[in-house]
Amino acid sequence: MVNRPILTADHLAFAELVRAFIDKEIAPHHDRWEADGIVDRGLWRAAGATGLLGFSVDERYGGGGVTDRLFSAVLTEELARAGASGPAFGLHNDIIGPYLTDLTNDEQKQRWLPGFCSGDIITAIAMSEPGAGSDLQGITTTAVRDGDCYVLNGQKTFISNGILADLVVVVARTDPAAGHRGISLLVVERGMAGFERGRNLDKIGQKAQDTAELFFADVRVPAANLLGEEGKGFGYLMRNLPFERLSIAVAALAGAETVFEQTLAYCKERQAFGRPIGSFQHNRFLLAELATELRLGRVFIDQCLVAPDLTAETAAMAKWWCTELQHRTVDRCLQLHGGYGYMREYPVARAYLDARVQTIYGGTTEIMKEVIGRSLGL
Repeated sequence: MVNRPILTADHLAFAELVRAFIDKEIAPHHDRWEADGIVDRGLWRAAGATGLLGFSVDERYGGGGVTDRLFSAVLTEELARAGASGPAFGLHNDIIGPYLTDLTNDEQKQRWLPGFCSGDIITAIAMSEPGAGSDLQGITTTAVRDGDCYVLNGQKTFISNGILADLVVVVARTDPAAGHRGISLLVVERGMAGFERGRNLDKIGQKAQDTAELFFADVRVPAANLLGEEGKGFGYLMRNLPFERLSIAVAALAGAETVFEQTLAYCKERQAFGRPIGSFQHNRFLLAELATELRLGRVFIDQCLVAPDLTAETAAMAKWWCTELQHRTVDRCLQLHGGYGYMREYPVARAYLDARVQTIYGGTTEIMKEVIGRSLGL
């Protein structure tokens, strides 16, 4: 929709690579994955072989050794534009990746990062609980030190990649009396005794992306699987949340732009009363408003992507504004499609369902406004 000075020739070439990957490995299978509620594991290995996983991981562990976040943003955008909600590569790269690169010791890096980059190890992060969503300080999952292990007990829910994950970063209380200073991060691996997965949750959208409940009953997690230092988990989470929220905003804006472009083309072709529906003043004004809001969102997001220091409040602004913009855009574009917009065979219908969760996960719109409000001294 707009020239983007932040993108170099290398970024544009990478976008072409991602589009070719989507055309070959994702588009032919996505309908089946939506019916199955999960993508094929082989997709992750194909992504690893193509260099789509582990951008920031050191090359000695099989990663790209790239610190430029724009490559990851390009991947997120292209998946969003394709309506490919199943492959949770952004979760793997942008949300979990920093924990495994910044908090791991040498032994942990050697154990986990090669598989992380190849797609042989699929990751998830388990924060939300049945009684604690946006309020991370309300978690009740506990991990009690017992010799060279932690004994983990609790339940997590709404965990993306919950079925496929081989490695789960679990947020747990190691000192219940210490408040947020008693929270730690433990890595639970597939096959550990007492670690069970519940059902693959039946969502209204993003049906190809597996989302599950996880249960931990006296799981003995080796102390060697502690990420960083005990009791500092809350600080680690707060440090990484801004980029998680920016990643969601990036996907939301790209998805909204795509639906707008599809709808604009539809409004030029679809006839009513002998003229294109886009030529009616109400529709023309509506499209003009959306085009303007999307342009403003693009300028803001691109500014965030190249900011040397992304603050929590700026990320919160990006997350709530772009996800709510996506809602408005998709809803109004569906209306412009009329009855066809209600049919799942049309991309706008699927986009309508897939977009609904964007204002919820990663921190709700209301929580984002709280973050911003507090930064104003209120």
